[in-house]
Amino acid sequence: MITTENLHKTLMTLHIHDTLSGQKVPFEPTNPDRVTMYVCGPTVYNYAHIGNARPVVVFDVLFRLLGHLYGKDKVVYARNITDVDDKINKKAIDEGVDISVITNKFADIYNADMAALNALPPTFQPRATEHMPDMVAMIEDLIARGAAYVTDDGEVLFRVAEYDSGSGRYGKLAKRSLDDMIAGARVEVAENKDNAADFVLWKPSKPGEPVWSGPKGLPGRPGWHIECSAMSEAVLHLPIDIHGGGQDLIFPHHTNEIAQSCAAHGHSDPGSYAKYWMHNGFLDFSGEKMSKSLGNVVLVHDLIKDYPGEVIRLALLSAHYRAPLNWTPELLEQSQKNLDYLYGVLKRVGNLTASDEPIGLPGAFASEGQTPTYQLEALLNDLNTPGQMVELFQTAKEIERLYGQGSLNQASRYKYNLLKMANILGILQQDPDAWFKQGASDDLTAQVEALLVERAAARAAKNWPESDRIRDALNALNVEVMDGPAGATWKVKGKA
Repeated sequence: MITTENLHKTLMTLHIHDTLSGQKVPFEPTNPDRVTMYVCGPTVYNYAHIGNARPVVVFDVLFRLLGHLYGKDKVVYARNITDVDDKINKKAIDEGVDISVITNKFADIYNADMAALNALPPTFQPRATEHMPDMVAMIEDLIARGAAYVTDDGEVLFRVAEYDSGSGRYGKLAKRSLDDMIAGARVEVAENKDNAADFVLWKPSKPGEPVWSGPKGLPGRPGWHIECSAMSEAVLHLPIDIHGGGQDLIFPHHTNEIAQSCAAHGHSDPGSYAKYWMHNGFLDFSGEKMSKSLGNVVLVHDLIKDYPGEVIRLALLSAHYRAPLNWTPELLEQSQKNLDYLYGVLKRVGNLTASDEPIGLPGAFASEGQTPTYQLEALLNDLNTPGQMVELFQTAKEIERLYGQGSLNQASRYKYNLLKMANILGILQQDPDAWFKQGASDDLTAQVEALLVERAAARAAKNWPESDRIRDALNALNVEVMDGPAGATWKVKGKA
């Protein structure tokens, strides 16, 4: 027998596309009381570009959704900071400072820029330099198991062929064979490798670079891949429920993470490290990838000077997370207009209290003329943010319709729906008045409000010449007026 409780539970099941299996599957955490997620974070030697921000925003939505489904206090989210790297070392040497001067500066900027996009801080933000003992211990375990070896020049390399053992498990995430992956792999070149695919776990530091005491007492620093394996296990424990990042990390980074983490514990199943893998697509610019050589690198730090963070966030969510996203000025302009409309609805019904009284059952099971308290079917279907935005706009239009006809009880329930959905998407987090005024002075606000009263009276009297005069006066004040069924709202032209 289908009960309301069972029906609601079924409809609230999250399905995600798992890169490891290549299928969309229902998400089932190992422990519903401690749902874990790890996402690869930035290497902090410069400002983050807009492509770096896509996984932050995508997995922030997932973090919010998981918190809604399981309880905020039951979701543990880690996003690391890579604070030792060739580029960091070079920048520190060039500037004659310790690497911490570079990394602390750009980690702070990164966190501030991502907060401007309404990204919640992760539960943990481990730094590579804080987990050297964890990395060294993992590498020593790999050596003891025969999964890694020390070279004559002081490097420690992972034995890829032995881990793969002809089973194809090494290439399972990337859906490629070991032979196919050897060519073009992002690995350190060493003359004394046992196999061309073997990758670096530990290496000697160059003159002027920071040095740590490593496995077997070898001085040096860790390779890239071991950092995430050690940090993720240290703060989340294994298996991690969801491991995420950009598609560019599938190989070699995530492939190597799986290999070394499984080998360190003697496991053959890649799922023993992370149960589910999720990867977001790339950004491109009119068919081209972003690159310094093309001069089309867009920094988040610069964008937030020209656009509200929510506009940038909505633009990043405008395409399905696994699909490519074409980044254009038109995309930002449309995102601005979309948010103006939604904030306009909230402003026009500002005196309406949001009611959480249920209206109906979710989705297709809602009775005619009803809607659920909040509909999340699109997000539950592999984080379909464009589909969720359609639902959001339909709800906003229904609020205006109901409010305009005086159905305030129904309108208040729809307003609750709108705010709940928007909160999970991480938008509509500001006061509508603040959104539109964008720092407008009290004098300008009073002047505009007085003109809007005169405008409404002129339009009601069909005094079009007077209405035109007021329109020109508002234009002269750099103010744009937006009309809706529940009345008019206004905004300062330009940023928001």
